[in-house]
Amino acid sequence: MKLFKTVTPVVIATLLVFGLVFLLPHSALAATSVVDGANAARGSGQPADLFGNLGVVTKITNILLFIVGALSVVMLIFGGLRYVISGGNSTAVTAAKNTVLYAIVGLVISLLAFAAINFVLNAFIPGMASGGTNV
Repeated sequence: MKLFKTVTPVVIATLLVFGLVFLLPHSALAATSVVDGANAARGSGQPADLFGNLGVVTKITNILLFIVGALSVVMLIFGGLRYVISGGNSTAVTAAKNTVLYAIVGLVISLLAFAAINFVLNAFIPGMASGGTNV
């Protein structure tokens, strides 16, 4: 009997809460929708979209592609200068050629990674425009 007295209030409270949740209309439980809540939580000046031409992902991709492109050009110039000033030394010539080769390989890999990401995003996000960078 003692167990019945301690369990009964918990059972009644649980049934009351679940009954209210299922019986009340959803508009009474939530004054706004999830989208309205997300829009209210977003700060001023923050973009609404993650993807697309004005999205955050596109801006980050553009910045990273610019950095990779700039670094590859710098490394190509550096490798070319090393090749010119090698003076016929075979180890210096090999090192310069490797610098140029690795700069080109790095650039090709980064562009292929960008193409793969765009392919996946276009495949899984309907209505997304292809490309999306200005580089």
